[in-house]
Amino acid sequence: MHLGIDIGGTKTDAVVVDTAGVVRSRHRLPSGQGGDAVVAAALEASRIACEQAGVRPDEVTVGIGTPGTVVDGVVSHALNLGVDRVDLAAEFTAGWGTRPEVDNDVNVAALGAWVLAGDGAHRSMAYLNLGTGLAAGLVLGGRVWRGARGAAGEIGHISVDPAGPVGSDGLPGGLETYASGSGLMLQWGVEGASGRDVVAAAEAGDARAREICDRAYYGLASCVRVLVLTLDVDEVVVGGGMTAWGEDLMAGATRILDAWAATSPFLASLQLSQRMRRLEMDVPVAAIGAAMLGGGRG
Repeated sequence: MHLGIDIGGTKTDAVVVDTAGVVRSRHRLPSGQGGDAVVAAALEASRIACEQAGVRPDEVTVGIGTPGTVVDGVVSHALNLGVDRVDLAAEFTAGWGTRPEVDNDVNVAALGAWVLAGDGAHRSMAYLNLGTGLAAGLVLGGRVWRGARGAAGEIGHISVDPAGPVGSDGLPGGLETYASGSGLMLQWGVEGASGRDVVAAAEAGDARAREICDRAYYGLASCVRVLVLTLDVDEVVVGGGMTAWGEDLMAGATRILDAWAATSPFLASLQLSQRMRRLEMDVPVAAIGAAMLGGGRG
């Protein structure tokens, strides 16, 4: 059996899965702020998940997905957790007894999405996370591809319009500015507002909000185009908080992808819109991926 822990900005999600990735138990707790609180929440959620599954800590492998930069189990710059630096692997081991495999949360989500698609269903997959930020996790040949410096999939920093709105990274027209929750809020510019507020305003007929939402469609379509043209992945699976927007987001991106295909025989041959799929919201894909990482996958 495998234990997987997805440490998010607000919730820590622990699951126990079997070798096929089927969830046997699941428990969620608030993540807390700061290294000590984050580790404590991960340990407590793990203990309860194992109790529910009827397994002992020494009977499971352990994997953890977390925001931030991860090198040899050390997490840095996980700002939404209030963590500048914590040796997560060592701290968890001290409280659990087994050393976990630790990776970036988007990477483990990509592995989870690939496992859930079924072994042999795809040689390659990109998991596109549209949340507070925007990044992709890549599974190539059944293994997570991290790149030379761990920056593979950081496509949010790709600019698709040099005259577009300037993002938090100082670059104009970036994909993260176009198609992430923080990007929508930055463009909207209303203090205390959320991405949902922008969508609601667009639905109520606000012209500027409608323009921002149209940019989100274009941003998602551009992400799919970039991922397929650079890596020719079998499928781009779209997940993250923005998918709660529903079918409007996917339909808007599909219209743009199909319009590009109508004018370019080459893009038409790639079937971009058919290679994009939205992940179901209630699937703990990152926790499942973390569990499989701990079990030696990825």
